[in-house]
Amino acid sequence: MDDPRKLFEQRDHYQILDVREPFEWDAGRIEGAVHVPLAEVMAGGERGRLDPERPVAVVCKVGTRSELATMMLRARGFDAENLDGGMEGWDAAGLPYSAADGRPGRVA
Repeated sequence: MDDPRKLFEQRDHYQILDVREPFEWDAGRIEGAVHVPLAEVMAGGERGRLDPERPVAVVCKVGTRSELATMMLRARGFDAENLDGGMEGWDAAGLPYSAADGRPGRVA
């Protein structure tokens, strides 16, 4: 998925999986996203946290880690898409996200 606006407009259709590290997640996250760092996804940590019957949009900072997670999820039978550009693209598109404490988010 190369347009973050498309994901924003269709966010009720997708489960958004954020695979960044905890400090990145705390700095700014998409409302409703599920946080499972990449290392945990690689070990199967998404089990019980994602519905295998619903599509997944995977996000990281720029799209590299999320691409790896997307491939792993697809291998496990998920309908998964990578958000190209990641949170940097989301931010550049002016889409909303917030920090863990509710303040405006930032991409870390």
